[in-house]
Amino acid sequence: MREMAFNPAPGASTPATANSETPMLLVRDVSFSAGGNRLLANVDIDIRRGSRTLIMGPNGAGKSLLLRLMHGLLQPETGAVLWQGGRLTPEACRAQAMVFQRPVLLRRSVMANLKFALSVRGLRGRERAEKIRAALADAGLEHLAKRPARVLSGGEQQRLSLVRALALEPELLFLDEPTASLDPASTAAIEQLVLEANERGVTIVLVTHDAGQAKRLGQDLVFLQDGTVAEIGSVETVLNSPKSEPVRAWRDGRIYLGPNTRSLKDFTGRSH
Repeated sequence: MREMAFNPAPGASTPATANSETPMLLVRDVSFSAGGNRLLANVDIDIRRGSRTLIMGPNGAGKSLLLRLMHGLLQPETGAVLWQGGRLTPEACRAQAMVFQRPVLLRRSVMANLKFALSVRGLRGRERAEKIRAALADAGLEHLAKRPARVLSGGEQQRLSLVRALALEPELLFLDEPTASLDPASTAAIEQLVLEANERGVTIVLVTHDAGQAKRLGQDLVFLQDGTVAEIGSVETVLNSPKSEPVRAWRDGRIYLGPNTRSLKDFTGRSH
């Protein structure tokens, strides 16, 4: 596997590049500030076509922000996000889709949510109807097609959000903690849809806090700490044999404070 190129933060590991295949998405020296605070600094990564890339790190590391910058929802303060070597144009963004942690659904039925999304992309008639039927079947929501989407359970809403995004046939799918707060059965259903989409050729970029999920879904892993890339490589290598102190601290349940890293026991008086 060719690992992603990046400019590492101090102490981070640098993977080798095995071939010169042009990545699908490139993040080049991207920084972003808000309210006078630097939230991302000099982030530089590649996303391989057809890969499953996991973005991990502690709360506040900049994971969701990076996802929004990669999808063109925000513009970097410095640096650039490139799509197949060119600018991230509105047309390029149409080749992508994003599923948020909290499902964003219209105050309409399950079927109407799918119909609206496909109509915006210009689909009509039989083609749209076939895609709606397929999406409902994939999500296991055929029996709920006429039910208001916002009264579905959390797992059902997230499955609807995911198949609605996939019905648009994106080349690249961003997912921001899509299984947060879901029960194990709903989580398994979402993960299965993600893997099936990847098998069909959809490139996946997924934010998660769950090391187990990372090992089930991931190939490449980007670990962020305080808005910078701390380490990058294969999921197995980064999680099992981390080379950077931020990843080791996260794995061991310690709060990384630079050279003053402390364990949760220091704050609570008991081990975790």
